[in-house]
Amino acid sequence: MAKRMLKILLISLLMYSCQKEKKQNPFEITNNRIGLLTNEIQVKELDSIYANDSIAKRATGGQFLNNANEIEVYEKGGVKLLVLEAQKESDPTSTIENIQIVDPRYKTASGLSSNGIFKDIKDHYKISKINNTLSTAVIFVDSIQAYFTIDKKELSKKFQSTTDIEITATDIPDAAKIKHFWISWEAAN
Repeated sequence: MAKRMLKILLISLLMYSCQKEKKQNPFEITNNRIGLLTNEIQVKELDSIYANDSIAKRATGGQFLNNANEIEVYEKGGVKLLVLEAQKESDPTSTIENIQIVDPRYKTASGLSSNGIFKDIKDHYKISKINNTLSTAVIFVDSIQAYFTIDKKELSKKFQSTTDIEITATDIPDAAKIKHFWISWEAAN
């Protein structure tokens, strides 16, 4: 009798777990996934993935430094969610190479989002390197395939007018705001 009850219990648990399949969080950032978008999705599949949202592809020409392979994703209400860059311009079979996380609802497991601060990065991730550019410090975190920019106005004056001085994690204040949050995916093929 006990074996039969155990079998019934196991079958019930199995059926319940199959029915209770975890729904993908549309704003979760994990390795090779941002919400419903994965590193294997092709440009031609974006319309079905973002069927409830709006997609705007930038046209070639007309603007200085225009990037024709950028695709902007907006909620129906007009809130910009993401900026996607295809690996190959005008190729519907191309996968996505770079994603700018615009909407702060997109978060990593540690809660890191586009409106986070440097302390959020430093406390939860190993910083791979920091580049000193004309106007920003670019922080690379290889473990999540991400890079972040912090405006050099957030740093001490000695960094603001030069790219020759190395910036280290100790040079960036904990409260420095993230200016841009990018995910960079290697080719899925």
